[in-house]
Amino acid sequence: MDKPGWRERLYIVVFFASTPAGRRFDAWLLLIIFASLVVVMLDSVQLYHIRHGELLALLEWCFTAIFAAEYLLRICIHPKPTEYVFSFYGAIDLLAILPAFLALLFPAAQYLLVIRVTRMLRVFRVLKLMPYLSQANFLLIALRGSRQKIIVFLLSITTMVIVFGTLLYVIEGPQHGFTSIPTSIYWAVVTMTTVGYGDIAPKTPLGQAVATLVMIAGYSVIAVPTGIFTAELATAMQPRRLHRTCPTCRKSLHEPDAAYCSRCGNALFPHQPPTGKDEEKRQD
Repeated sequence: MDKPGWRERLYIVVFFASTPAGRRFDAWLLLIIFASLVVVMLDSVQLYHIRHGELLALLEWCFTAIFAAEYLLRICIHPKPTEYVFSFYGAIDLLAILPAFLALLFPAAQYLLVIRVTRMLRVFRVLKLMPYLSQANFLLIALRGSRQKIIVFLLSITTMVIVFGTLLYVIEGPQHGFTSIPTSIYWAVVTMTTVGYGDIAPKTPLGQAVATLVMIAGYSVIAVPTGIFTAELATAMQPRRLHRTCPTCRKSLHEPDAAYCSRCGNALFPHQPPTGKDEEKRQD
């Protein structure tokens, strides 16, 4: 059997963490990504930018060169380059280097380099956490199961903030900061979600009374989506039940590996007499 070529060996190292070399590659890549994020964040601090701006810029271009070389390497060694380029990780790898070149035309674009933090998703491969991500299927099942209830809830909340916002616009008016219905709706959303920036506040007694109702309603509605999702999640995490009707008591749901009814104790499956082949196996 022919030994794999250098491209096949590099492909295993770069794209998989199932080998020691692959784990080391991903570990070093994560370290470089984290270091590049630190450089970007430090460069956004005015004091460090003034004192060490040139050094930080040089380090950033070094990181960009490393990521660009890694991106080209992945394209070169992948059996289907276009499949990698248009994949999720391929798009993320490209976005990790594009802002550096955009910064040449638009200096403010350099802070888009924090997009590289999404590449830290590779940590799941290094730490071998991918098998545990199968548990996320329960979350997806719960979201799908509660989709209609959550949509109804969001429509109800939308109606409430529109009504309360319009009321405050009529009651308070532009002289108290409620210059338009959208601005008043913004206040209603901020108040109902209990954020309360304080940039707009009612001044009249009637407006404050309505604001009190909005705040009480906000505390009431916070628990609604949590309860809906929790109930669906609990249902999704329950083990699949065996749909087998007991011939005696007619109970229909049992444990997945049940052979006898948990209510009356009778067998769920009729006893099958041994066949000739079974007798031959016993004799053997």
